[in-house]
Amino acid sequence: MMERAWFAGLIIFVLGSMACAVEGLGVNWGTMALHPLSPDIVVQMLKDNGIKKVKLFDADGDTLRALANTDIEVMVAIPNNMLQHLSDSYKAAEKWVDKNVTRYNFSGGVNIKYVAVGNEPFLSAYNGSYLNNTFPALQNIHKALVKAGLADQIKVTVPLNADVYNSPSDNPVPSAGDFRADIHDLMKQIVTFLNDNEAPFTVNIYPFLSLYADENFPMDFAFFDGDSQPVVDGSVQYTNVFDANLDTLVWSLRKAGVPNMTIIVGEVGWPTDGDKHATSASAQRFNQGLLKHITSNQGTPMRPGNIEAYLFGLLDEDAKSVAPGNFERHWGIFGYDGQPKYELDFSGPFQNGGLVPAKNVNYLLPKWCVFNTNATDQSKLLDSITYACTYSDCTALGYGSSCNNLDLYGNASYAFNMYFQVMNQYEINCDFTGLAVITEQNASQGSCKFPIGIAYAAAERSIKIHANLAAVLLGVVTFILSFL
Repeated sequence: MMERAWFAGLIIFVLGSMACAVEGLGVNWGTMALHPLSPDIVVQMLKDNGIKKVKLFDADGDTLRALANTDIEVMVAIPNNMLQHLSDSYKAAEKWVDKNVTRYNFSGGVNIKYVAVGNEPFLSAYNGSYLNNTFPALQNIHKALVKAGLADQIKVTVPLNADVYNSPSDNPVPSAGDFRADIHDLMKQIVTFLNDNEAPFTVNIYPFLSLYADENFPMDFAFFDGDSQPVVDGSVQYTNVFDANLDTLVWSLRKAGVPNMTIIVGEVGWPTDGDKHATSASAQRFNQGLLKHITSNQGTPMRPGNIEAYLFGLLDEDAKSVAPGNFERHWGIFGYDGQPKYELDFSGPFQNGGLVPAKNVNYLLPKWCVFNTNATDQSKLLDSITYACTYSDCTALGYGSSCNNLDLYGNASYAFNMYFQVMNQYEINCDFTGLAVITEQNASQGSCKFPIGIAYAAAERSIKIHANLAAVLLGVVTFILSFL
């Protein structure tokens, strides 16, 4: 009897430990894709992988309807281009809350937990564009939630890049951290407001970017299992940049007078392509280390305990801006089609579960568009590559990327095929003045994969998206062509 009771107790302990193993983990679900998976497929994938928290970048109706009746915790978002309007008009904030929050607040509705007001609005790269309207918009949205009777269950927050705080160059340790001088007073106002309303500080931390920006950055320090020389801060030692960065925020909040404020890591992850450090092996190493770190519930030296974090991201997004780098389109733990890129255990330390792929994905036919080796006039080859890459994603061709080893004709084949797939495999889109031809033989070359597109009925919408992306993609094309 005692043995049975002991065994039952053990089972309860193990199951309880498994339940909290993934308690703090969520994912970012971005939808900037030329041929996105349907929301229903993505939501099923979330459920199949036991993901119970999701952070969005808008409040798209189709996405929210797919999330209804799932009990997945949701952070909906207000894009930066809406901040001024919501700042200027409380009525606009009321309408936004009514349309995107209140209408889903019913039994069997959407489990909205946070409203993200803007996305990294204080990035230095924005040159102060959102400095004057982020806080008023935040206040108006909170006020609208109060009026709707939802402020106790749904909290406002502002996802901010970690560049809003720093340590001085002559003393680069977490305890010397403080909010950036140019926004110090504004940040103090915002964190005081959030703290007074029991709302969290949301920060995006990217160790990959430390490595990308500085060739001398100690690589092992970017991961959780390295043996690089630790950063010593008084009696505390830091063995990875994630903990050091997060504790720099903890110190900044202390100095702002809100030492116990809740912190959410809104984005953290590692890309798999678009740079020499962006590989599947490095992404697996980082993300598995991150999950182990989160499930340990050890926290950081200055903030022990559970860390709530949202992995960035769920899926690759081939329509994202590449201004920060070609890697921007390759953050997903799943590819564009919901297939896992590498093994990753989401189940915690008591199981050995891998990622579950998306189900019921409809692909286009197994056809590829490649360079026509019989083409006699190649005078327009470079122009054709430029055109194809302007309306599709050629970031895998960039320096240090997965298709960097192709020759000129291989580059042409890759570009032609990406355009062909984006344009729904219409034969007219595989011509390029006789430079291209359709083949049913897989055109992939070694580690460089030539993908088949997802079947997408609304071709007209796809073409419209491509036209809007042309200006952004031209910069990528210029970069790629410099290596041809």
